[in-house]
Amino acid sequence: MRLDPVLLEILATKLTAAAEEMGNALQRSGRTMYVKETQDFGTGLVNHAGRLFAYPRGVGVIGMVDNDYSTVLEVIGELSPGDVVLTNHPFASGGLATHLPDLHLVKPYFAKDRIVGYGWCFVHSADVGGRVPSSISPSSHEIYQEGLMIPPVKIVCRGEPNRDMLAVMGANSRTSEENAGDLKAMLAALAVGERRVARIIEQHGVEAFEAAAVDVPAYSAAKARAAFRTIPDGTYEFWDYLDDDLVSPVPVRIHARMKVRDGLLDIDFSQTDPQVAAAFNLPSCGKRHTWLSLRLLQYVYTRDRAVPLNSGIFEPVTMTLPEGSLLNPVFPAAVGVRHATGNRVMDVLNGVLAAAVPDFMRAPGCGVTIPVVLAGPQTSDGDRQVMVVQLLSGGTGAMLGADGIDGRDPGTSGMSNNPIESIESSAPVMVHTYGVRQDSGGAGRWRGGVGLELTFSPKVSGCQVLARGMERHRFVPWGMAGGFCAKGSRTIKNLGRPDEQELGKIDVVDLEVGETITFLTPGGGGYGDPAERDPEAVLLDLKRGFISAQSARDDYKVVIEEGKVDHAATQALRATHVGRTAEAGTVFDLGRERLTWESLFSNDFMSRINSALSRLPPAARRSARRKIFAPVLPYLSPTGAIDAAGLVQARPAVERELAAFE
Repeated sequence: MRLDPVLLEILATKLTAAAEEMGNALQRSGRTMYVKETQDFGTGLVNHAGRLFAYPRGVGVIGMVDNDYSTVLEVIGELSPGDVVLTNHPFASGGLATHLPDLHLVKPYFAKDRIVGYGWCFVHSADVGGRVPSSISPSSHEIYQEGLMIPPVKIVCRGEPNRDMLAVMGANSRTSEENAGDLKAMLAALAVGERRVARIIEQHGVEAFEAAAVDVPAYSAAKARAAFRTIPDGTYEFWDYLDDDLVSPVPVRIHARMKVRDGLLDIDFSQTDPQVAAAFNLPSCGKRHTWLSLRLLQYVYTRDRAVPLNSGIFEPVTMTLPEGSLLNPVFPAAVGVRHATGNRVMDVLNGVLAAAVPDFMRAPGCGVTIPVVLAGPQTSDGDRQVMVVQLLSGGTGAMLGADGIDGRDPGTSGMSNNPIESIESSAPVMVHTYGVRQDSGGAGRWRGGVGLELTFSPKVSGCQVLARGMERHRFVPWGMAGGFCAKGSRTIKNLGRPDEQELGKIDVVDLEVGETITFLTPGGGGYGDPAERDPEAVLLDLKRGFISAQSARDDYKVVIEEGKVDHAATQALRATHVGRTAEAGTVFDLGRERLTWESLFSNDFMSRINSALSRLPPAARRSARRKIFAPVLPYLSPTGAIDAAGLVQARPAVERELAAFE
């Protein structure tokens, strides 16, 4: 059955509304701040092919539209009315779950005696066991350390809860009661979806409903391809880095080459580094994946806001993801901090698209999503309070004609921050500072959005602070078209005191009463020459605290005296300014540390290294990479600095080590 355009639009709208109502029900009935405030959850409707055909526009995590449920449906086999499937296992779910705290539920929806579709939801759980509170540690080197692994199983069978499985889950969590509350909210959301689907079928018939599950994604695919046709045919490439893998200070590279032909995109990640012995691996299972395609979704929606939100948007896109790489690791790779890698993939694809359509793309945003977690002291029964104090992001990149958004980069999540009142009423902490970070956005004719500052202290002894996805300490968000790069991340214990300590990237930090911890997140990159910014806009930025007086003069070449712009002095200062020369329509200000690294470890040389490593079995690549880069280790500071002279000295030794593997 092919639906006529009017009915297609009606059903697309109703299906989206059903998915959104599921999300609203989940948020209203959730137990934890992950659900109630942060909105780290998702809902949707899935068709027989295991792809989403309806997804919310305004509630929950944005962009998980490219999820693939086919492996879960194949593994679980026959389903009956009232069944609900649970999984959190990245490898057994075919990449549906991407780390263990994400609990996914799938429920079949029946019309009489046959399945017509499936409801889906997920929630990020506060804790599923493992070696640290909240289950996520960047230093984990295998998934067994990250908590309880649940392959696809029936958590509800014909309407009856699987109490044995629930008991196992409760025994393996530090927050068993909270988990149980969120699980009940998920089941309630699936029931809401079931009722809404039944109502749509009652109104339009089962044939129309099942046709919509196919036709609506096909319609989205056609509109998405039209949007992709705005990218000129050709081949484009870009690469960016994780600061390191925590095992060593050696940067980890993500590289993409995109071929475009008549709105069809083929993206090859073959020159991305091998999987690492830490928790930054992103388990795609070799498929085009939500964490890899999100920037493309945003591109489509910027071109055409009328596209129905579903998996069809990605039909014009293919991806190459070699096994054993950072973006397609093999079991039992640790994956807990996969969102740090997902953020960097966003920036890489941003760079690829900027090479193709420079006047259309923003500079990159902050490139971080950092759940700052507090683990309270252990109680007499062994439980611990584990909660997100704040979900930290930073500034959005600037673009031609517009500044970046300050303190809020929704690029990979769209999740909300937690109100201070909710934090202090729910956890034994006092928040001292939560606001914008001055001078953190990249200077430009259009300024990058500024990052955030968060400072807090515990009210009781025995607390631990954990922060996941900490990046951009070394390699900062880059500027475009003459705009400057942004400031990088910092983490500081006891800021402003004699015992102040620069922590860099943290795993677990013990914090006692009277001590403070401060997180400073990056801004977004600037766009255009800062000396071309409207001086009155610079003055307004200064008054708002977004920039300092020194930045106004040094970066923007604006002279401000007694709270006003001195236009004559500004004109004279700007007359001596020499702007940057545009190069093929865009200039990337990549930052000092990246330029230092790439002066010796260029794209070609890194591709040569990865080509040699790709010929080894996946299990042998990590040790080979460590051996190749061993000579540079003394010249890479864990806090981000790179000794340029030391790299020059180490390069011949790296060449010799590489030759042994070629």
